[in-house]
Amino acid sequence: MKHFDIALIGTRAVQYRLLVMLLAVAIFGGVSVDDFLTMDTLQSVIDRATVVGFLALGLTPVLIAGQIDLSIGSMMSMAGITTIFLQPFIGNLPAAGVGVLVGVLIGAINALMVVVFKINSLVATLATLLIFASLALLLTNSYPLSSEDPIFGLPLTADFLVILTPRSAIFLIAAVLMFVWLKLTPTGRNLYAVGSDASAATSSGINSNGYIAASFVLSGFFAGVAGMMQSLSTAAGSPVAGAVMLIPAITAVVIGGTRLEGGRGSSLATLGGVLALGALTTALEYNGVPSYTQAIYTGLLLILLISLDRIVSGNSGTTSRARRSVRVAPRNSPHPRRNA
Repeated sequence: MKHFDIALIGTRAVQYRLLVMLLAVAIFGGVSVDDFLTMDTLQSVIDRATVVGFLALGLTPVLIAGQIDLSIGSMMSMAGITTIFLQPFIGNLPAAGVGVLVGVLIGAINALMVVVFKINSLVATLATLLIFASLALLLTNSYPLSSEDPIFGLPLTADFLVILTPRSAIFLIAAVLMFVWLKLTPTGRNLYAVGSDASAATSSGINSNGYIAASFVLSGFFAGVAGMMQSLSTAAGSPVAGAVMLIPAITAVVIGGTRLEGGRGSSLATLGGVLALGALTTALEYNGVPSYTQAIYTGLLLILLISLDRIVSGNSGTTSRARRSVRVAPRNSPHPRRNA
């Protein structure tokens, strides 16, 4: 009985890992850093987490659909350098819009490869990651581009509504709107069905390929927004700006409870994961931990969360999908298919 209680507590801790992590980070930061639990720190955490947050938001529907997008960092870099490069030619606002469209275009390329050419999303987006990361370096000769109007993007990081900045406020609004779409609309619920079992969803009349394609385009849109926001805020377009963003974005989504196997996730939980990871990074920086060491902690945290989630669920993603397929298969088929 005692062993059962311990196991139950462990299960609940994993299920509510977001709250556990937020509490743990708050305690760690409050004990190790003076004035960590202040409004200024909260504003800093939210604002600094915004760029990773946009990437994580875009990744959430892709993972819910049972896919993966490894190219979000290179999309962000391409969007950023496009925004800065075009400013002198077409103006600040049109350049920002084109930067976002670059992300959408790369997302559409990913969708084409996955849906039309049936390339595994891991392989397809790994290819676009390599192609556009290299293209960003080629177009800039490996040097960041400086904005000719550095003042234009400064308002994005100005004080706004006590603990927010304009760009963090946009991020929060986007997270809420995505939550409404995913949870309260038929198309959002259909996306969960596609991620749970694409074949069963198709059999029930859902255009699974259409939803998968849309999720990649949406990921490209948010990666474009992240790159545009980052370049305008820093007045520079770096060809490597997104290179270190992929793992933090995936980690933030997983902290929020989105499964890599698909069928489960929430944009508000992703928001919480972004804030938890941002608070942890800030606390580590205040304690003098180098950025390369922080990456080790982030990678270990990602492995730990995925492993614990597998243990608690009791099944791998493949097994879960197989069981769901069995549940939707007709029971009275005259010619049941035998297992090999």
